[in-house]
Amino acid sequence: MAKRRKKGSSHTPKAEDRHWYGKRQTARAAKSATRTGTATTGPRRESATATADRPPRRSAPDGPELVTGRNPVVEALRAGIPASTLYVMTGAADDRIRESIKLATNAGVPLLETGKAELDRLTDRAVHQGIALQVPEYDYAHPDDLLHRGSPTLIVALDGVTDPRNLGAVVRSAAAFGAHGVLVPERRAAGVTAGAWKTSAGTLASVPVARATNLVRALKSYQKAGVFVAGLDARGANGIDSLDAATGPMVLVVGSEGKGLSRLVAETCDLLVNIPMPGKAESLNAGVAGGIALYEIARRRAS
Repeated sequence: MAKRRKKGSSHTPKAEDRHWYGKRQTARAAKSATRTGTATTGPRRESATATADRPPRRSAPDGPELVTGRNPVVEALRAGIPASTLYVMTGAADDRIRESIKLATNAGVPLLETGKAELDRLTDRAVHQGIALQVPEYDYAHPDDLLHRGSPTLIVALDGVTDPRNLGAVVRSAAAFGAHGVLVPERRAAGVTAGAWKTSAGTLASVPVARATNLVRALKSYQKAGVFVAGLDARGANGIDSLDAATGPMVLVVGSEGKGLSRLVAETCDLLVNIPMPGKAESLNAGVAGGIALYEIARRRAS
C-alpha cells in the first residue's frame, strides 16, 4: 500500500530546496558546456532585465483570406472577387465545384489539386467541402491619397462599423454617387474581405479604401486641408437635406447602427446631421444610411 503523504512541516521539499540540488545543476552546466562549447551557470532562467529589453511582440499583418465551402466559393467567383488560387481536393466533384473550376479558369485564377490532409491544414480544419478560394490581401490606400482623386473632394469615413457587408454596401453607394474613397480605422473595424468584395458588386476595384491608424487624427488632417467634416448621427440638429457644405469638399462620417459615432469622433466633426425619418424605425444600418446621405449630397451637388 502506498504511503499517504503527511501534511504540515514534514511535507516533501521542492527539488531546489534539497542539499544536492546545487551540485547537480553545476554538473549539468559543465556537461552542457562540454557538449555545446557555450558556458552556462545553471538552470535556464530569464532575468527581468532580459525580459524588459526584449522588443514587444507585434501582431501579424493581415494576410490572404480563404473562402471555404462549395456555395461561398462559387458565389465569390460569380461576383468577380479577386482571387489568387483555387484549391480543389482530389476526387471532389459536383455541379458547384465544376462551375467554380470553370469560372476560375475563365478568370485566369490558378487551380491547384490537393489532398484532404493538405486542404485541412490550409483551412485550419474549417468545413471546406473539398474546395477553397484564396483571396489576396487588399492593398489599402493612404488617407491623404483620397484628397487628390477629384474635386470637390467627397470621402466617406466609417466609425465603429464592424460588418464587412456594410463596408461593401458603402463602397457601392460611394461608387454610385461620386465619392472618391472610403476611410476606415485600422483597429476594431471592418476591413476589405471577400464578404466586402461581394457586397460591393465589384465596385471595390474602382473606389479605394484607405486605413487610418487614428481616425480622429485623420479627420483633423482633412480639416486642416480645408475639408468640411460632417457626422451622420441621430443626435444631429440639422437634417442632411439642409447641409449647405455638401457642395464643397467634405467628409461624411457614418457610425455604427447601435452606437452611432463615438464621442471623440462626434466632437471632431464640424457638424452633426441626421436623416429625417417620419416612420417607426429608430435607426438604419451603416450601409443604408450612407447610401441615403450620399444620394442627397450628390443631388445637392448636381443642382
